[in-house]
Amino acid sequence: MGAGIPLDAGALMSTVLEGILYGFSVLMFIGTLWSLTYKRRMQDINRPILAVAIMLLILSTAHMVVNIIRVEDGLVKDISMYPDGPSTYFADVSQQTYVIKHSFYVMQTLLADGVVIYRCYVVWQSIWIVVLPILLWCSVAVTGVIALYSVSQAGTDSGIFAKALAQWVTAFFASTIATNLLSSGLLAYRIWVIQRSVTGAQNTARGTVMPIVRVLMDAAILYSAALFTALILFVCGNNGQDAVVDMAMPIMSIAFYMVLIRIALNKKDRSYISTTSISIPRRMTSEAEPERSRQYAMKPLQVHVSQFTHEDRPSTCTAESIKGAPSPCGV
Repeated sequence: MGAGIPLDAGALMSTVLEGILYGFSVLMFIGTLWSLTYKRRMQDINRPILAVAIMLLILSTAHMVVNIIRVEDGLVKDISMYPDGPSTYFADVSQQTYVIKHSFYVMQTLLADGVVIYRCYVVWQSIWIVVLPILLWCSVAVTGVIALYSVSQAGTDSGIFAKALAQWVTAFFASTIATNLLSSGLLAYRIWVIQRSVTGAQNTARGTVMPIVRVLMDAAILYSAALFTALILFVCGNNGQDAVVDMAMPIMSIAFYMVLIRIALNKKDRSYISTTSISIPRRMTSEAEPERSRQYAMKPLQVHVSQFTHEDRPSTCTAESIKGAPSPCGV
């Protein structure tokens, strides 16, 4: 049994904190749903991104429900089965609820990291750039599955800090941190390089690109900070890592939603960058129109003067016609 906060108190605290962040992630999901569907036809909706957003909500909800059931079982229903107190229940990693909730965590991690890698590929348009992130993603999948299998086969007296299990958990955390930081760094760098190439009359477009870079880095830092904290606590054998891992579920969703909402808000400026395309307005056309108007206005107007003289009349009728217009004196 690890050091730090008691397991029963930690389980209760992690459920409360996860619930708070989960509520915030639901609000962010509603904002994401609005940004993807507001004033858009069905064929214009980015369905893959919408599906990912829904899947993140489903996994976060499922994890939250299982966590509540686990707390209820440990503190209320099964308390009589553990004479040493609820801490014994929460220390038992072979519990079915423990395996299920961490299965949801592994699936959401793979989904979130996969989306970041996909964004990186779309922006770079090169499979070679994402080879290393893909290999790291495979490492996340392998270590996560092995860790879950080891937990499911552990005895009732085994803890999460057992050496056979801890090595796979540590490798899982390290792999997902490396995947997230590398993919997000490549993505932000590519966007930064693109916006630096925008010069002259497109300065306004440059100003709308940088908020996207900042929100991408903010999301990566937010998620990575939670993972780093969980990894450090786990390596130190502190029970607080359970609370941080539980909070990482809604944090992953929040980091994903905040990027989509930022992009949706940026589209109002008619120059924005998305995870699938980069659009910069061509303002030179509109700015050249007044120049063309002035050019046409400066062209000289040719005037032809014609004289008609009739011998029987004393007066002379003179008329001016512009570019071949008939003279009234010829009638």
